[in-house]
Amino acid sequence: MALSSALTDAASSLVADASTVINLVATGNAAAILRALPQRVLVVDVVQAELETAGARGRTSLEGFRGLVATGLIDVVPLPEEADSLFEGLVVGSAAETLDDGEAATIACALARPAAALIDERKATRLCCERFPLLRLASTVDVLCHAEVQRQLGPGPLETAVYNALRDGRMSVLPHQVDWIVGVIGSERAATCDSLPRRVRDAAVDPGGGRATL
Repeated sequence: MALSSALTDAASSLVADASTVINLVATGNAAAILRALPQRVLVVDVVQAELETAGARGRTSLEGFRGLVATGLIDVVPLPEEADSLFEGLVVGSAAETLDDGEAATIACALARPAAALIDERKATRLCCERFPLLRLASTVDVLCHAEVQRQLGPGPLETAVYNALRDGRMSVLPHQVDWIVGVIGSERAATCDSLPRRVRDAAVDPGGGRATL
């Protein structure tokens, strides 16, 4: 099944949250994916600090991120001064209506530049749709299903990248993206990915009640 990427503006830059950076590194082919994108990918220094303090659990993601920065495939930028009030409005308030610093900085920066915000968290997506309906939003899946990414990676490497992002990065997938994901990695692999809906994972259960053999 074809899936249209939300990344349609080749002139726009993308401001990536920590979760999308982690997912891209988890693909095992982040450099090729970023080279295929027509957009520049930016990370706010607040998000960089989150990745730096992730500790041992996030060591692989941090090393991968540093490599992408060193090769110029990701640019680290400060939060613009004009985004300060936007940032504060996203971190101050009730827990249900606020975000962590990295997500808030990503959204505030994207609004101020302007650029598209690359985020995977559903709460952040919901708040953006409610408060900033004109903000362009995209996710890791939108990056992976981008036509140039698919063309330059090819079917085999694309399948591996998507599966790795799901398995190792626990990449979030929106309902309208599920069929494309399963079409790329197959139902048997999909059954092993805990970040996918249970109905998708159960689709590969064999008649005897066990998981299908990979």
